[in-house]
Amino acid sequence: MRYIILCLLILTGFSVHAQELYIMSDPASNVPAKSIGIRVTNKLMPRPYDNGYSYRVLPEVMFGINKNFMIRGMAYASNMFQRGMQLEGGNIYTKYRFLSVDDLHSHFRMAAFGKVAISSNPLTMQHTRQHIIDGTPHPITNIYSSNEIELDGNHSGFNAGIVATQLVHKLAVSGTVAYTNRWENMNVPGVPGISRHAANYSLSAGYLLLPRVYKDYKQPNFNVYVDILGTNALDGKGYYLDVVPGIQFIFNSISRLDLAYRVQAAGSMERFNTSSWLLRYEYNFLNALMKKEK
Repeated sequence: MRYIILCLLILTGFSVHAQELYIMSDPASNVPAKSIGIRVTNKLMPRPYDNGYSYRVLPEVMFGINKNFMIRGMAYASNMFQRGMQLEGGNIYTKYRFLSVDDLHSHFRMAAFGKVAISSNPLTMQHTRQHIIDGTPHPITNIYSSNEIELDGNHSGFNAGIVATQLVHKLAVSGTVAYTNRWENMNVPGVPGISRHAANYSLSAGYLLLPRVYKDYKQPNFNVYVDILGTNALDGKGYYLDVVPGIQFIFNSISRLDLAYRVQAAGSMERFNTSSWLLRYEYNFLNALMKKEK
């Protein structure tokens, strides 16, 4: 009976605070304690040299060690830099919640996070096309580079920062500041001149539209989101500011489906992609890390 009550409390908390499950950023809250979560993110990104799209898949596994600490591992594969799908690398993300202020219909959280990533991708994208001169084809190769430090597939490096989240009734707002450092990719020659240091910041808001009245944890939830994501290169390589509207469905308080569109609103930074589509599915196994009583 004690475990049944505990499980119901965790499920209820997952549903009530669903508007904190941002699509493009992490809140200061963690995944449920003693849980294991799996999710698969799919991204479609326009190629810079034609009207086609590159596809990247990012499977993840998440562990809620306790209410204050979580760890997440991610792998990624794509056809972004070659014709076929290829395993590119992976990353490890950790987050520690160090402040919690709770009230009846609101709470405030702060957490510190860090990520370490490795990638085997080239640092430039090349595309060769045939150009006809006086009736004779001549190959012309265009080389594209990016000063955006992207630790979910493109680059190796590390990222660390602070996130604060405020929940008031059905609205949750979160802000993040972080520093990112790019390393050389595995077995890939370095490219001089591309950015190595960046400051990242984000502002995210989520609102619970449905259900209007909460009755039990089996009710589907419908949330709307908007994320504003920004980066400034600290070595003078430009900046960008992206806007990401999205929607989310939560089922039985243990699984979620996200859909979002990311587009650059302003910027001067050279990037491989200035827009993308995201589709994600997540499932959580609650109490999976709890010890069984003898």
